[in-house]
Amino acid sequence: MRRAEALRHVAGLAGINLRHVDALGVVCEPDDETLSRLIAALGLPSDPDEAAAALAAEADSAAFGLDSVRIVAAEDPNPTITLRPPDGGGRVEWQCRFEDGGGCGGAVETRDGEAVMPLPPGMPLGYHRLELAAAGSGAAIGLAVAPAACYLPSALREGARGWGLTTQLYSLRSAGNWGIGDFSDLARLGREAGRHGAAVLGLNPLHALFAAEPRHVSPYSPSSRSQLDYLYIDVTAVPGFAENATARGLAPEPAITAARAADLVDHAAVAALKRPVLEALFRRLRKRDLGSGGSARTAVGAAFREFQRDCGEALIRFATFEALHEHFPHDYGNFSWRGWPAAMHDPNSTEIAAFARAHAERIEFFQFLQWEADRQLGAAAAAGHEGGLSIGLYRDAAVGVDPHGAEAWADQELVAPGAAIGAPPDALSRAGQDWGLAPINPLVLRRRGFAPFIAALRANMRHAGILRIDHVMSLQRLYWIPSGGPATAGAYVNYPFAELLRLVALESHRHHCAVIGEDLGTVPEGFRETMREAEILSYRIVNFERRQDGGFIAPSDYPALAAASAATHDLPTLKGFWLGSDIGWRRRLSLYPDPRAETADSGERHRDRRLLLEALAEQGLIASERFDEFLPPGGEPVYTAELGDAIHEFLARSRARLMLVQLEDVAGESEQANLPGTTDAHPNWRRRMASPIEEILAGPDLARVAALVAAARQT
Repeated sequence: MRRAEALRHVAGLAGINLRHVDALGVVCEPDDETLSRLIAALGLPSDPDEAAAALAAEADSAAFGLDSVRIVAAEDPNPTITLRPPDGGGRVEWQCRFEDGGGCGGAVETRDGEAVMPLPPGMPLGYHRLELAAAGSGAAIGLAVAPAACYLPSALREGARGWGLTTQLYSLRSAGNWGIGDFSDLARLGREAGRHGAAVLGLNPLHALFAAEPRHVSPYSPSSRSQLDYLYIDVTAVPGFAENATARGLAPEPAITAARAADLVDHAAVAALKRPVLEALFRRLRKRDLGSGGSARTAVGAAFREFQRDCGEALIRFATFEALHEHFPHDYGNFSWRGWPAAMHDPNSTEIAAFARAHAERIEFFQFLQWEADRQLGAAAAAGHEGGLSIGLYRDAAVGVDPHGAEAWADQELVAPGAAIGAPPDALSRAGQDWGLAPINPLVLRRRGFAPFIAALRANMRHAGILRIDHVMSLQRLYWIPSGGPATAGAYVNYPFAELLRLVALESHRHHCAVIGEDLGTVPEGFRETMREAEILSYRIVNFERRQDGGFIAPSDYPALAAASAATHDLPTLKGFWLGSDIGWRRRLSLYPDPRAETADSGERHRDRRLLLEALAEQGLIASERFDEFLPPGGEPVYTAELGDAIHEFLARSRARLMLVQLEDVAGESEQANLPGTTDAHPNWRRRMASPIEEILAGPDLARVAALVAAARQT
């Protein structure tokens, strides 16, 4: 077999797609170099024959022919598992121990090298332990009994038509925060949104970034998806702040005032304000509430110790990374753990253990930050429910992690080296996209019984009524790009779709948390239908919902099992779309490859404004004879609150069970959170609302928009 044929054979075995069609309709086939590098990124030998042998050996070594976890369909009336006993014959005895106690068992005879083991129908949902024994050989595997569809609260079931408010938490300006929106702001906003009739309050990802490098600010490029960004802590709400004059004095009032007045979030300045106070409050906790050897003196101390125990090794590793990251010198352009001394690269090394012993108090400080962040997030979720949010908080999970962060350091076998995830060419980026995020190795994920995936789901469903999964197509496939190569030279790598989807559904039920799948971009054929069967809400943006002739689809044509919104963090606000703010930014930053591209973009936007007005007119929301008010002939477009209201009502009339309103659109903001294709040139993830939330909540705009949306949702 020639090397090219051998590479393709191994790639097929490993789940690397040998052909895909990009969003421009171009058929793409990865070359030998791409296949070779992606096979290596999966941890397989570089020689194709050795790689094929390694895959075959792993399959053959599976105990009784089973992976470490077998997923059973909860709705199956006659579930069975096919076993391959190690000696090829004989009697197999089995015992299933349910996670909440009880169990079942039996025995089955082997025929022709296989034993078909029947399981009782109606086993409880959850993660159980299956013990097998045959002719002196034994094994134990996980048995996950999972439903076919996700949990849906009554507010999202058939016939329901609710709405929610969304915000970028960091962007909130208030009289009490220290230059960045915090969990107390979230509690206040959730409470008031509920009182205005909202069912949900949606948020940007709250993932932990880099405490030692606060200038790295993208919530979609986190250090860890299982931990929280401590900058969202309201320092004044930490236990002991009100009684501790020393801690209060560590943040000078002029510096707090300056941070509150800043036009953009200055993450470094906010960190410089909050960290000394948090450190002082942690010292107070240790002295007043904690005892030696993991004991506690007070209820507050006991709560912290319980949090440490519940979070276990994952929290310890994250906190150890944080302590290491601040210990070793770095700068903004080079803050990777790969720059540490070699002995510190391995989280299991004796040198790491020695560091942990020598810096135990510092590591516990970073655990304290996670405890307090989780405590305040939980309080904010409770405040929203008390205010009337029938579903609660809507959290967002990023598709990957920064390869230089805690998650990549703590589990280096799981994170594939030598590759990044992104997207193939499309109309918005003809060169493709490299997101710089570390891909999860699907071979290792299966070998681990999907435990890291389950842990990430649990962490992000905590305190949430809905979880939005960014780029949900990652459950089926991800576009991998060999490190250092162009984004056009990638290939799709398959993931265990059926199993991952079942696990999402199982965790959804266990947490009573609905799921939204962000399914924008290049979507595999049949994918949305599968998501619908799993009762995962589709994510529909008004500007992308078009007829074949380019016109906007009618509200009645939206899918029912969906969340409909005017925009996302990567798109202009309603006002920004109408005025072309994003086009202006691309012009100023020379992001267009040539003048013709800018002219085409401007012409398309002018056409889309007209088409949107026509769609509004068809619904009786804007009279056609008034079009010139918003698109003056020969003049600049005009945006008004009336136009924004009409677009919101248009969306509110849709069949989508959930309609989302951006707080930026309520407040008439023109600038978007993130401009794709830029980093520091545009103030991505740093924009603050022009008005404090006290004014927004007390003013007429939120009440007006809430009332018209609620009325339209009821018709």
